[in-house]
Amino acid sequence: MFIGHFAPAFAAAAASSRAPRLSTLFIAAQLVDWAFFTFALVGIEHMRVTPGITKMNPMDLYHMPYTHSLLGSAVWAVIFGLLMLVAYRQLVAAILGAGVVLSHWVLDLLVHRPDLTLAGGNEHLGMGLWNFPLIAMPLELLITIGAFVWFIRRTKGPIGPPLILLTVLLIFQAIDWFGPPPEAAGPMLYLTALTGYAVATVLALWVAKTRWHKREVGLAVPTMRR
Repeated sequence: MFIGHFAPAFAAAAASSRAPRLSTLFIAAQLVDWAFFTFALVGIEHMRVTPGITKMNPMDLYHMPYTHSLLGSAVWAVIFGLLMLVAYRQLVAAILGAGVVLSHWVLDLLVHRPDLTLAGGNEHLGMGLWNFPLIAMPLELLITIGAFVWFIRRTKGPIGPPLILLTVLLIFQAIDWFGPPPEAAGPMLYLTALTGYAVATVLALWVAKTRWHKREVGLAVPTMRR
Protein backbone atom coordinates (compact mmCIF):
# COMPACT_ATOMS: atom_id res chain seq x y z
CA MET A 1 0.00 0.00 0.00
CA PHE A 2 1.28 3.47 -0.91
CA ILE A 3 -1.19 6.33 -1.15
CA GLY A 4 -3.67 4.44 1.02
CA HIS A 5 -1.42 5.25 3.96
CA PHE A 6 -2.30 8.92 3.50
CA ALA A 7 -6.00 8.22 4.05
CA PRO A 8 -5.67 8.34 7.87
CA ALA A 9 -3.84 11.67 7.52
CA PHE A 10 -6.75 13.17 5.57
CA ALA A 11 -9.20 11.62 8.01
CA ALA A 12 -7.40 12.96 11.09
CA ALA A 13 -7.22 16.45 9.58
CA ALA A 14 -10.94 16.27 8.85
CA ALA A 15 -11.88 14.90 12.25
CA SER A 16 -10.74 17.81 14.39
CA SER A 17 -9.59 21.40 14.13
CA ARG A 18 -7.09 20.47 16.84
CA ALA A 19 -5.34 17.93 14.63
CA PRO A 20 -1.76 18.59 13.54
CA ARG A 21 -1.45 20.29 10.16
CA LEU A 22 -1.93 18.08 7.12
CA SER A 23 1.77 18.03 6.19
CA THR A 24 2.66 16.84 9.70
CA LEU A 25 0.04 14.11 9.41
CA PHE A 26 1.51 13.12 6.04
CA ILE A 27 4.84 12.58 7.76
CA ALA A 28 3.08 10.55 10.43
CA ALA A 29 1.34 8.40 7.83
CA GLN A 30 4.62 7.28 6.29
CA LEU A 31 6.89 7.72 9.29
CA VAL A 32 7.79 4.05 9.58
CA ASP A 33 8.61 3.94 5.85
CA TRP A 34 10.70 7.10 6.20
CA ALA A 35 12.55 5.22 8.94
CA PHE A 36 12.72 1.94 7.02
CA PHE A 37 14.24 3.35 3.84
CA THR A 38 16.65 5.45 5.90
CA PHE A 39 17.65 2.38 7.88
CA ALA A 40 17.99 0.41 4.64
CA LEU A 41 20.37 3.06 3.31
CA VAL A 42 22.72 2.56 6.26
CA GLY A 43 22.26 -1.22 6.54
CA ILE A 44 20.17 -1.44 9.72
CA GLU A 45 17.12 -3.00 8.03
CA HIS A 46 17.07 -4.93 4.79
CA MET A 47 14.99 -5.81 1.75
CA ARG A 48 15.55 -7.41 -1.63
CA VAL A 49 13.69 -7.53 -4.91
CA THR A 50 12.25 -10.97 -5.64
CA PRO A 51 10.11 -10.96 -8.82
CA GLY A 52 6.83 -12.80 -8.32
CA ILE A 53 6.94 -12.83 -4.54
CA THR A 54 3.49 -11.24 -4.79
CA LYS A 55 1.48 -10.36 -7.87
CA MET A 56 1.63 -6.62 -7.22
CA ASN A 57 4.87 -6.01 -5.37
CA PRO A 58 8.30 -7.65 -5.81
CA MET A 59 9.77 -6.38 -2.55
CA ASP A 60 10.92 -9.03 -0.10
CA LEU A 61 10.91 -7.13 3.19
CA TYR A 62 12.72 -9.78 5.14
CA HIS A 63 14.31 -7.74 7.95
CA MET A 64 12.49 -4.71 9.35
CA PRO A 65 11.99 -5.32 13.10
CA TYR A 66 12.51 -1.71 14.17
CA THR A 67 9.95 -0.15 11.85
CA HIS A 68 7.40 -2.72 10.71
CA SER A 69 6.86 -4.85 13.76
CA LEU A 70 3.78 -3.95 15.76
CA LEU A 71 5.97 -3.10 18.74
CA GLY A 72 8.32 -1.01 16.61
CA SER A 73 5.43 0.86 15.00
CA ALA A 74 3.92 1.49 18.43
CA VAL A 75 7.19 2.96 19.69
CA TRP A 76 7.36 5.29 16.68
CA ALA A 77 3.73 6.25 17.33
CA VAL A 78 4.37 7.05 20.99
CA ILE A 79 7.43 9.15 20.14
CA PHE A 80 5.50 11.04 17.48
CA GLY A 81 2.56 11.55 19.82
CA LEU A 82 4.84 12.98 22.50
CA LEU A 83 6.36 15.36 19.96
CA MET A 84 2.87 16.50 18.99
CA LEU A 85 1.97 16.99 22.64
CA VAL A 86 5.01 19.24 23.10
CA ALA A 87 4.45 21.10 19.82
CA TYR A 88 0.69 21.63 20.07
CA ARG A 89 0.12 21.28 23.83
CA GLN A 90 -3.09 19.44 23.06
CA LEU A 91 -3.86 15.81 23.87
CA VAL A 92 -6.13 15.56 20.82
CA ALA A 93 -3.25 16.45 18.49
CA ALA A 94 -1.01 13.90 20.19
CA ILE A 95 -3.59 11.11 19.98
CA LEU A 96 -4.45 11.80 16.35
CA GLY A 97 -0.79 12.02 15.35
CA ALA A 98 0.10 8.78 17.13
CA GLY A 99 -2.95 7.06 15.66
CA VAL A 100 -1.95 8.00 12.12
CA VAL A 101 1.53 6.57 12.70
CA LEU A 102 0.15 3.29 14.04
CA SER A 103 -2.38 3.05 11.20
CA HIS A 104 0.52 2.31 8.85
CA TRP A 105 1.05 -1.13 10.40
CA VAL A 106 -2.66 -1.93 10.33
CA LEU A 107 -2.96 -1.05 6.64
CA ASP A 108 0.22 -2.96 5.83
CA LEU A 109 -1.28 -5.98 7.56
CA LEU A 110 -4.01 -6.03 4.92
CA VAL A 111 -1.78 -6.04 1.85
CA HIS A 112 1.59 -7.49 2.85
CA ARG A 113 2.40 -11.12 2.48
CA PRO A 114 3.30 -12.62 5.88
CA ASP A 115 6.40 -10.52 6.55
CA LEU A 116 5.20 -8.39 9.45
CA THR A 117 5.96 -9.32 13.04
CA LEU A 118 4.63 -8.46 16.46
CA ALA A 119 8.01 -7.68 18.01
CA GLY A 120 10.63 -8.72 15.46
CA GLY A 121 10.34 -12.42 16.28
CA ASN A 122 9.69 -15.48 14.17
CA GLU A 123 5.94 -14.98 13.81
CA HIS A 124 4.93 -13.64 10.41
CA LEU A 125 1.70 -11.79 9.73
CA GLY A 126 0.03 -10.41 6.62
CA MET A 127 -3.26 -10.98 4.80
CA GLY A 128 -1.56 -10.85 1.40
CA LEU A 129 -3.97 -8.67 -0.60
CA TRP A 130 -1.04 -7.82 -2.89
CA ASN A 131 -1.78 -11.21 -4.41
CA PHE A 132 -5.33 -10.08 -5.22
CA PRO A 133 -5.08 -6.92 -7.36
CA LEU A 134 -8.82 -6.77 -8.02
CA ILE A 135 -9.33 -6.33 -4.29
CA ALA A 136 -6.22 -4.39 -3.30
CA MET A 137 -6.36 -1.71 -6.00
CA PRO A 138 -10.01 -0.63 -5.54
CA LEU A 139 -9.58 -0.79 -1.76
CA GLU A 140 -6.62 1.58 -1.82
CA LEU A 141 -8.40 4.03 -4.11
CA LEU A 142 -11.60 3.83 -2.07
CA ILE A 143 -10.04 4.62 1.29
CA THR A 144 -7.81 7.36 -0.12
CA ILE A 145 -10.47 9.16 -2.14
CA GLY A 146 -13.06 8.64 0.58
CA ALA A 147 -10.82 10.24 3.22
CA PHE A 148 -9.89 13.03 0.79
CA VAL A 149 -13.55 13.85 0.14
CA TRP A 150 -14.23 13.94 3.89
CA PHE A 151 -11.26 16.29 4.32
CA ILE A 152 -12.61 18.60 1.60
CA ARG A 153 -16.07 18.62 3.12
CA ARG A 154 -14.74 19.44 6.59
CA THR A 155 -12.37 22.22 5.52
CA LYS A 156 -12.59 25.54 3.72
CA GLY A 157 -10.35 27.08 1.10
CA PRO A 158 -9.49 26.95 -2.60
CA ILE A 159 -10.01 23.56 -4.19
CA GLY A 160 -7.00 23.79 -6.51
CA PRO A 161 -4.18 22.83 -4.10
CA PRO A 162 -5.87 19.71 -2.69
CA LEU A 163 -6.87 18.55 -6.18
CA ILE A 164 -3.26 18.93 -7.31
CA LEU A 165 -2.14 16.95 -4.26
CA LEU A 166 -4.61 14.17 -5.01
CA THR A 167 -3.61 14.12 -8.68
CA VAL A 168 0.06 13.76 -7.81
CA LEU A 169 -0.73 10.97 -5.35
CA LEU A 170 -2.73 9.13 -8.03
CA ILE A 171 0.13 9.54 -10.52
CA PHE A 172 2.58 8.13 -7.98
CA GLN A 173 0.22 5.20 -7.38
CA ALA A 174 -0.16 4.55 -11.11
CA ILE A 175 3.62 4.46 -11.50
CA ASP A 176 3.86 2.06 -8.58
CA TRP A 177 1.18 -0.22 -10.05
CA PHE A 178 1.90 -0.05 -13.77
CA GLY A 179 5.47 1.20 -14.11
CA PRO A 180 8.45 -1.11 -14.52
CA PRO A 181 9.27 -2.87 -11.26
CA PRO A 182 12.63 -2.18 -9.60
CA GLU A 183 15.39 -4.48 -10.73
CA ALA A 184 17.24 -4.53 -7.44
CA ALA A 185 17.18 -3.06 -3.97
CA GLY A 186 19.71 -0.34 -3.32
CA PRO A 187 20.28 3.35 -2.63
CA MET A 188 18.52 4.50 -5.79
CA LEU A 189 15.32 2.67 -4.85
CA TYR A 190 15.45 3.91 -1.27
CA LEU A 191 16.11 7.52 -2.26
CA THR A 192 13.33 7.39 -4.87
CA ALA A 193 10.86 6.29 -2.20
CA LEU A 194 12.01 9.01 0.20
CA THR A 195 11.75 11.61 -2.55
CA GLY A 196 8.18 10.55 -3.26
CA TYR A 197 7.25 10.95 0.39
CA ALA A 198 8.96 14.36 0.47
CA VAL A 199 7.07 15.62 -2.60
CA ALA A 200 3.75 14.50 -1.11
CA THR A 201 4.58 16.21 2.19
CA VAL A 202 5.54 19.50 0.52
CA LEU A 203 2.26 19.50 -1.40
CA ALA A 204 0.38 18.72 1.81
CA LEU A 205 2.10 21.72 3.41
CA TRP A 206 0.81 23.87 0.55
CA VAL A 207 -2.70 22.54 1.12
CA ALA A 208 -2.41 23.15 4.87
CA LYS A 209 -1.57 26.79 4.22
CA THR A 210 -4.58 27.31 1.96
CA ARG A 211 -7.33 25.46 3.82
CA TRP A 212 -8.63 25.49 7.37
CA HIS A 213 -11.08 23.43 9.36
CA LYS A 214 -14.67 24.66 9.32
CA ARG A 215 -14.60 24.94 13.10
CA GLU A 216 -12.03 27.72 12.73
CA VAL A 217 -14.14 30.76 12.07
CA GLY A 218 -13.98 34.45 11.39
CA LEU A 219 -10.96 36.67 11.83
CA ALA A 220 -9.29 34.13 14.11
CA VAL A 221 -8.53 31.80 11.20
CA PRO A 222 -5.20 33.32 10.05
CA THR A 223 -3.74 33.24 13.55
CA MET A 224 -5.03 29.76 14.32
CA ARG A 225 -3.28 28.04 11.44
CA ARG A 226 -0.30 26.05 12.59
